[in-house]
Amino acid sequence: MCRVLAYIGPELPLENLLLNPPNSLVNQTLDPELHPELQLAGWGFAGWSEHLLKPEVPFLYRRPMAAFYDDNVEGIVPSLQVSTMLAHVRAAAYNAGAVLADENCHPYSYKGTPWIVAQNGDLPHWKVLQRELLQHCKDDYLEQMAGTTDTEFLYVLLLSLLEGVSNDDVQRAFEQMLRLIVKAMQDLDLAGLAKLKMALVSPNRIVGVNCGTGYQGETDPAGDWRELRKAEPGSDDLALGMLLEPMYLLMGRNFDKDDATYDFEECDEEQATAAIFASEPLTEADDWSMLEFGQIVFLEKSGDQITKDVRTLEV
Repeated sequence: MCRVLAYIGPELPLENLLLNPPNSLVNQTLDPELHPELQLAGWGFAGWSEHLLKPEVPFLYRRPMAAFYDDNVEGIVPSLQVSTMLAHVRAAAYNAGAVLADENCHPYSYKGTPWIVAQNGDLPHWKVLQRELLQHCKDDYLEQMAGTTDTEFLYVLLLSLLEGVSNDDVQRAFEQMLRLIVKAMQDLDLAGLAKLKMALVSPNRIVGVNCGTGYQGETDPAGDWRELRKAEPGSDDLALGMLLEPMYLLMGRNFDKDDATYDFEECDEEQATAAIFASEPLTEADDWSMLEFGQIVFLEKSGDQITKDVRTLEV
């Protein structure tokens, strides 16, 4: 799977999120702690800043190469700062079937919505599942689809199901999307292991989702992800463990004061001024909290404070 990193908080240099820390997202391209494959199929980021000429529009950058080979990194990233950011490094199958193009790199950002999205996951048979799912997609979003990835199609489907921007609206859309996917799998006899570990981001908001289906299309597959993660690379057990493993959250203060690590100043959650949502812990500290399989989290910056709301998806 790919790797995702989202941030909300005070304005800070983008390089402090993507480049400087030892376990930065760019370094995860070569050395992801919790993934057996290299992330070589592309990378990208999007961010908002009050210092941009159009602060209401995310600055979007995507390139279909390993991040450590991108000669633009040292020229672009140190020149930017962000208060809301979503970044992604892409893993793809090691074969000629993987299409490497700008359009297949995350994050995805469409006109007509405040939301951008990135995912580390996989929806098997998604092209065939479209037979059942396209009827739920709105033309305004389908017409903007330019790539060939399951994530972009899920973005179209999710946006089409959103009836508003409240936390309740977003939760209902994710729940309905998962129900539609399960039904399509059943109707087309294409049940399979689907990993939907997504970050949906808009200015001052992060929505993190950790859900999917087991090998039989069930939304509550059984297993201990810690034990399953010990299985051999390429095995069904390892894939199940990667489905059930958590996503990670870190909240704190004064992150903008330290450019060498992802460490915050420790504080109660009620005093937090910044938050990170990520595919794996980015420091060795034990203050990362887990977003367990089947959960959704809403992080929002209001004034100088961050609020967190973790819920169980009802599917």
